[in-house]
Amino acid sequence: MAVDGTDENNLEQGIYTKDAARLGKNGRRRRSLSDLSSSQKCGAWASHFQRLFVSFIGADWIYLMLLGFIMAVLSFTVDIFVDLFTEAHSWIYNLADSHVVLQYLAWVTYSLFLMCFAAGFANMMSIQATGSGIPETKTSLRGVMLQEYFTFRTLVSKVISLTCVLGSELPVGKEGPFVHVGSVCAALLCRFMSLFSGIYKNKARNEEMLTVGCAVGISCCFAAPIGGALFSLEVTSMFFVARNYWRGFLSATFGAFIFRLLPVWNRQEETLTALYATKYRLDFPFDLYELPIFAAMGILCGFGGAFFVYLYGKISLFVKKQKAKNSFLMKNCFLYSALVSVLISTLTFPPGFGQFMGGRLTKKDSLISFFDNRTWSNHGIVADFDNDDHLATWKHPQANVFIILSVFIIMKFWMSALSITLPIPCGSFVPIFVIGAAFGRLVGEGLATLFPDGFNVDGHIYHIVPGAYAVIGAAALAAGVTHTISTGVIMMELTGQINYTLPILISVILANMVSQSLQPSIYDTAIRIKKLPYLPMLSWGHREKYNIYVEDFMKRDVRYITLNSTYRDIIKILRSGNLKTLPLVKSAESMLLLGSVERVQLLGLLTQRMQHLREDNASTMPVRYKVRFQVRHGEYECVYMVKPLKFCIMMWPVDEEEITSVYDSGLNLKKFFCSRPEIEAMEDDSDAEDDTILLEIEEWEEQQLVEQVTFSSCKIDPAPFQLVEHTSLHKTHTMFSVLNLDYAYVTSIGRLIGAVSLKELREAIEGCTPADGVRLRPVLSTFRDRGVRGTMTETIALHQLLEHQISR
Repeated sequence: MAVDGTDENNLEQGIYTKDAARLGKNGRRRRSLSDLSSSQKCGAWASHFQRLFVSFIGADWIYLMLLGFIMAVLSFTVDIFVDLFTEAHSWIYNLADSHVVLQYLAWVTYSLFLMCFAAGFANMMSIQATGSGIPETKTSLRGVMLQEYFTFRTLVSKVISLTCVLGSELPVGKEGPFVHVGSVCAALLCRFMSLFSGIYKNKARNEEMLTVGCAVGISCCFAAPIGGALFSLEVTSMFFVARNYWRGFLSATFGAFIFRLLPVWNRQEETLTALYATKYRLDFPFDLYELPIFAAMGILCGFGGAFFVYLYGKISLFVKKQKAKNSFLMKNCFLYSALVSVLISTLTFPPGFGQFMGGRLTKKDSLISFFDNRTWSNHGIVADFDNDDHLATWKHPQANVFIILSVFIIMKFWMSALSITLPIPCGSFVPIFVIGAAFGRLVGEGLATLFPDGFNVDGHIYHIVPGAYAVIGAAALAAGVTHTISTGVIMMELTGQINYTLPILISVILANMVSQSLQPSIYDTAIRIKKLPYLPMLSWGHREKYNIYVEDFMKRDVRYITLNSTYRDIIKILRSGNLKTLPLVKSAESMLLLGSVERVQLLGLLTQRMQHLREDNASTMPVRYKVRFQVRHGEYECVYMVKPLKFCIMMWPVDEEEITSVYDSGLNLKKFFCSRPEIEAMEDDSDAEDDTILLEIEEWEEQQLVEQVTFSSCKIDPAPFQLVEHTSLHKTHTMFSVLNLDYAYVTSIGRLIGAVSLKELREAIEGCTPADGVRLRPVLSTFRDRGVRGTMTETIALHQLLEHQISR
């Protein structure tokens, strides 16, 4: 289109005018800044520095260092109070040394008081503080956020109760609860940091920070930053986000540094060292002849770890049944905890049975004695040590070292499995470490007795170090219980022994292989028993996971909406269940999947429909009418008046339950808006008029409900996650795990044929669940499964699906 000269001049003048106005505006700004007074300039600079300070505080590395510092201070404070409780226990016990009965009462009563206080405080202040907290953290990181487990109330309850439990010297640890404490601190710190930076208001990002809290929790207990970061990777996340690596390592390293620096500042230690520093030889740490022994230890620890998980599961299921029956011991949290505390304290009483299992030693003292580089015995007789030495506790005039260590392992094994089922904050990591170290020490002392001169290699004599076997046994048994490799790294950082890297890793890997083929990890077992919404791992040796397809276990009866759905259909579907998302298909005949619509969007459509009726359809309702009720002889007397439709619609509710009840086909609008009290005393002259008006209301209602829904104002996901019918169980499990899916639609050439949720996938993996709880696979069940299938009393769902597919 041509433009004449006048238009061009006007256009140029307009451009020049805008430029001049812009320059004038900037000039006025510059003049206004230059004309500021000194006080105004100070205020401007203060505001500038405030913005810089806020952005500085909101940086990621500041958050990570704060988290590490907070966790280090908490861990150090808990250790200080636990040491005070332990010293007070020993002081009271020694004070009553005049009579053995008084000693027994002092020994039992002290632990009983702390245990009852911890159980009562945790259950009354925050029930979410009980247990280790790792199963709940895993579930939250899976995508099902359990908000009540990450509150300040839970944090206070967990820390105080855990301190009392550890002070009672029950065979439990603080590492599992501190993983939960680290996650809670990470969640609370995100809320605080959101005051400085808006990025901490991102829900998905804050959930990723829970993994960092798990890493810091472990590193501040063992001073093992590398092992803590790897442990959080293995235990809490099925698939780890790569960007969390540096966050976990930074926060864990800073937390471990502060945790080891605080004892130096408190003059408890001279310098920074490993938590359980050892002094093994460095020139020739182990011989090749010992590698098969280390491998055998790993295999045995794998069996032992699987049996520990099995025993813990059986005890937990028994306790769960007793709670369901409301038995006497389970009526409150005190009775069961008190009974277990008295039982364990009685068995560990030093003058009694405790003299055969080092009853006076704490878990820390036991680990120090097991990791000692000296050989305890000569042909089974414990050498003479000083009375103030921890090793003197293991000397008994009537039993050799092998009997003492065997009794210790057996008693601590079932005591630990029983203790972690109590309704208190408790962990299983350190008790398993102690039991594994005792087993390794038993093997080492046995080899030292068989080969007192050590191994002769090329004319050189290399003596056996039983303490090194204790290190390997502790790492292997912990790996068998938790199904992690990072326990080996934690053990190397805990003892400062990098020379035994190869034996530790060999035993840890073999223990994992054996344990994973027999039982799930102790955390997955707790998830199953508590029935938390978490997708389990596929077990080894299940070839059926590649032969079972999604069409074999999907849900075929799927509720859906079509483009031709009416408001009556929408209400019917919404009232039929609590589905968060509904598939949208083209028609019921074609079943072509077009997308998915969230439940909130459908409720929004109903709300918009009500607003539309409120504005446009008020005139369609008949005029008001009056119905008078006259009730005598002490009954009510009232005047009931039905107003126009406009007034009625303005009273429509907006919440989901009332919206669906208003639109429900079984609840007429006349009953909701214009219902009249059922009073017999009515005027006869108004009945005909009332019936006519109510008939008009019914006709109007039918017109509204049968109208077709318009989805133009509704947000539709055009590409919901879909699986084809021949997707294998293994691939389905992988996709759900990586993408944190809750459901997926199954299509065939674009046609909707079914849906799969976590429920169907979990049932396909684990099989049917009995009504009384979770079925735990007994030890060696995998080997029994490989036998004759017809001898099995129960068949898991995978086998049933496989046989069904083969028959087809």
